[in-house]
Amino acid sequence: MGKRETEINNAPFKALGKLVSGPSRELETFAAPKQVTSVAFTSQELTCNCPITNQPDFYNIEIYYHPVGLCLESKSLKLYLWSFRNEAMFAETLSSAIAEDISAATRADYCRVTLKQQVRGGLSLEVVAERGRRI
Repeated sequence: MGKRETEINNAPFKALGKLVSGPSRELETFAAPKQVTSVAFTSQELTCNCPITNQPDFYNIEIYYHPVGLCLESKSLKLYLWSFRNEAMFAETLSSAIAEDISAATRADYCRVTLKQQVRGGLSLEVVAERGRRI
């Protein structure tokens, strides 16, 4: 096993490599390789409830950020996104909260979160929340 693999394997991850049976708001990180200047995640599995009707809203999410020293560990991100399943908030609030949390966890210079709500009532909705300055 190489030095880099050992460093990652010895990291004190709470979720990675462990049985987890519920969502978590904790975003875990690891040291970003020096050459990594941007990271992007996409998922079609984000659900949140409408704060008025309490009906579920289904989203595609795109997360893009410029890490400053830290990258998101993907299993913790999955558990984090799952944590919104029973929350009630508008898409605008949701995208802003996610951008804030990812920026804080990674110390990102720039973070963009795009939510695309699945069509409901004949309307499509796309929301973009940005934090920091685009490089």
